[in-house]
Amino acid sequence: MTNIVVVGGGAGGLELATKLGRKLGKKGKANITLVDRNRTHLWKPLLHEVATGSLDAGIDALSYRTHAAKQGFEFQLGEMQGIDREQRKLMLAPMMAEGQEVLPARQLDYDYLVIAIGSVSNDFNTPGVKQHCIFLDNPERAELFHTRMLNRFLQFSQNDEAEKGGKVKVAIVGAGATGVELSAELYNAVDQMRAYGVPKVSAQCLEVTLVEAGPRILPALPERISGSAHSELTKMGVDVRTATRITEANEQGLMTADGELIEADLMVWAAGIKCPSFMQDLAGLESNRINQLVVKPSLQTSNDERIYAIGDCAACAMGEGWVPPRAQSAHQMASLVYKNLAKQLQNKPLQDFHYHDHGSLVSLSNYSTVGSLMGNLMRGSMKVEGQLARLIYLSLYRMHHIALHGYVKTGLMILVGRINQVLRPKMKLH
Repeated sequence: MTNIVVVGGGAGGLELATKLGRKLGKKGKANITLVDRNRTHLWKPLLHEVATGSLDAGIDALSYRTHAAKQGFEFQLGEMQGIDREQRKLMLAPMMAEGQEVLPARQLDYDYLVIAIGSVSNDFNTPGVKQHCIFLDNPERAELFHTRMLNRFLQFSQNDEAEKGGKVKVAIVGAGATGVELSAELYNAVDQMRAYGVPKVSAQCLEVTLVEAGPRILPALPERISGSAHSELTKMGVDVRTATRITEANEQGLMTADGELIEADLMVWAAGIKCPSFMQDLAGLESNRINQLVVKPSLQTSNDERIYAIGDCAACAMGEGWVPPRAQSAHQMASLVYKNLAKQLQNKPLQDFHYHDHGSLVSLSNYSTVGSLMGNLMRGSMKVEGQLARLIYLSLYRMHHIALHGYVKTGLMILVGRINQVLRPKMKLH
């Protein structure tokens, strides 16, 4: 029987494995295996909410193994170490915990392999960043920020810093969607902590600095939408600094190219992406300067027709540029690879990938949502703000749920979510 292995359970990889499991795995037409180094899945665009406590990853995360059992595919806990393209084997590194080997190194046979491992933050080799900044690449790092944030506010509330005019200082490098949304969520977190009785905590004791090397925030969005978000952040109290390049991070904060020190208790690096270093020379597959795998229009890798790449780890040409690293890109790529694998099994011609930009939305927590709809499908784009934009923003997450669970279960999840808004605290304080 044909073996199809998907590496990476992010937005694209998990949706693809789910579709393949339903259509091929359950019917005994192919063995579908999903590999991921984590036990649970959380939609990556929500990590900033985990970081501030607006979302509890322990409750909202999806168990890969449970989902696999229901959807007709197998789950393997592991991390890709290499590929033997001649023997068609995927090598998995041993899984370690507390210095002991939990799972040995393993090999998985494949007939078709889909690489969907996503991306990590790119520190551009800036000195001190790895040591002093937090990258919001996964739930574990988001939880680390959450813990440090709570500890810092607890420390602040128990001494006389407030009386002396002190502040809790947070610096965020990179004013893309993650940096902008995190900035807003921090002010929502302060409001919630105050509501739950944490003493001496208010918006006046929080100092958030958002640093962007480019001329404006949200560079991927139209300028008028970027301007709206900039204005909203400024109203909240965020110190937005554009055209500011960071040259070093240290224990005191961030050093700019102009020699200014931006003092910070907590630092987040959200500027740019790259793929893990081992992708640079992975079994002779062609990669680019940020270690993405170069793919053909069919999303097959440029020099191996049995290996596909989707999502952030795929370098797919689009006109004069490249398909952007967004959740909607991964979703569309997963849909095409699902079709192409079915065609490949039947020896039929494959389809080419055409990216459709449905627009982008940025949530400024409970304060506002701004964005553009339809992207390049319309002449220009349609700007949306406020409650309409917030509703559409939430619907993008629900579309991911529908792809994984179907309409009925997603409807029940929405109902449970509404009930939990009454039963559960609005912020995770532990």
